[in-house]
Amino acid sequence: MNEREIVCADLTAARAGLEREGFRLDVIYPADDPHTLVLTRGGETVRLTSQPDAPRPSGELPPFVPEFLVTRGGGSGEGRAGMLYRDLIPSRLGGRYIASHITIPGGGPVADWVHFHRIALQLIYVRSGWVRVVYEDQGEPFAMEPGDLVLQPPGIRHRVLESSPALEVVEITCPALHETFADHDAALPTGRRDLLRDYGGQRFVRHIAAQTPWTPFQGAEAQETAIGAATNGLAEVRTIRPVASTIEFAPHDGELVFGFVLDGSAHLEFGDGGDLAAGDAFVIPPKQAWSLTAATPDLRLLHVTTSIH
Repeated sequence: MNEREIVCADLTAARAGLEREGFRLDVIYPADDPHTLVLTRGGETVRLTSQPDAPRPSGELPPFVPEFLVTRGGGSGEGRAGMLYRDLIPSRLGGRYIASHITIPGGGPVADWVHFHRIALQLIYVRSGWVRVVYEDQGEPFAMEPGDLVLQPPGIRHRVLESSPALEVVEITCPALHETFADHDAALPTGRRDLLRDYGGQRFVRHIAAQTPWTPFQGAEAQETAIGAATNGLAEVRTIRPVASTIEFAPHDGELVFGFVLDGSAHLEFGDGGDLAAGDAFVIPPKQAWSLTAATPDLRLLHVTTSIH
């Protein structure tokens, strides 16, 4: 196959020019701050890049590098399909994980296309607003609302269709660097619904918060999800609210311990964690106990742990 590389600063303009010549986009990465696009036309391949020396996705999981960190505020940059991304794990824990606070300020139709990823784990959690999505062999398009969550298993074809104004979601993916592959031949919805379908060793999960009870969790309450069973123990995800002003968390024997403050506030008792407000995120190293104190009654915490090895 004939392949050439074009180095340019304005990927949008270069892509538009190639598409006018009959090329189509096949690959883009990274999603949060794209610097490389691959377009094809017949037997021709063009790699557009603004960072020719940047590493390419390898398909391998990089080693996990544990770290304690707290991310407060910060700006957002334009990512794939015009969505705004705020980095919640700047170090990427050695390249193992990326977590993004994604927003679509204006709402309406999203400039997305049918695509898939080669990943070990990917979760999407709605913080505010709503988003309409569609997934391969999972029935008709549906809307996700605050507290709702999907597990996007490896290789599943999907598309973001439209959103409310001021949509906010949290996305967590392993590994951090991965491609978005366009599937030009796939049409969604497929007209099928197979809840038990296996996608790369995992099952699709649609968690609906409004249908999930609150149950006891380490002295607090949680809305549990089916992520653990669907990933064969690779991840656990829950929304936590306080019963008292202090929530104690036992050490986690796996890898990632991630928290995102959805609403309310608390004080993180670990290292120099300090006060946490809505929109703050943190990562605790594995095998370490930690706690939240001075939790306000309206505190809501997205709590994610993984055991990927």
